[in-house]
Amino acid sequence: MPSDYAKSLGARLRAIRTQQGLSLHGVEEKSRGRWKAVVVGSYERGDRAVTVQKLAELADFYGVPVSELLPGGAAPSPLAPAPKLVIDLERLSQLPKDKAGPLARYAATIQSQRGDYNGKVLSIRQEDLRSLAVIYDKSPVELTEEFISWGVLDAEARRAVESF
Repeated sequence: MPSDYAKSLGARLRAIRTQQGLSLHGVEEKSRGRWKAVVVGSYERGDRAVTVQKLAELADFYGVPVSELLPGGAAPSPLAPAPKLVIDLERLSQLPKDKAGPLARYAATIQSQRGDYNGKVLSIRQEDLRSLAVIYDKSPVELTEEFISWGVLDAEARRAVESF
C-alpha cells in the first residue's frame, strides 16, 4: 500500500509529465529507453520507491528543479497546467520578413532540433519567449502582445506570461 507521501510525489511527477505533453510511452521514447514507461508509471502511482538519485535524474530529464517534484512545495497544481504558447506557422509565413524574420528563424531552429516539420503550429516554452524578447528588445509581455496582434499567438498566450 503506497504511503500518502509516495502518492503525493507520484502526483507531482505525473503533473510535470502531463504539463510537458508527454505520455508514459512518450517519456520512454524521448529518453531513448532510459526511462521505461512501466517504471515511471509505478513511480507516479506510488507503487515503487524512487531513490534520491533517480528523482534527481528524472527532474533533470524533465528540465525542472527537484524541488518542483517534492510534495509540499509551491509547484504547479496537476489540475492547472501552464497555458501553451503555440505559434501559428502558417500565419508567420505570411508576415513580412523584416517584421517576423527573427521569430521565423527561431521557429525554424526549434523545428530542426525537434525534427518537427508539420508546418502548421509550433509549441514553444516560456523560456523561448524570454529569449525572443531579448532578440526583439522587448519585455515578454510586450512581445506576447505584438505576436498576438500579428496573429501568430492566440490570446490565450497572455495567461502564459502573467507569471513573468
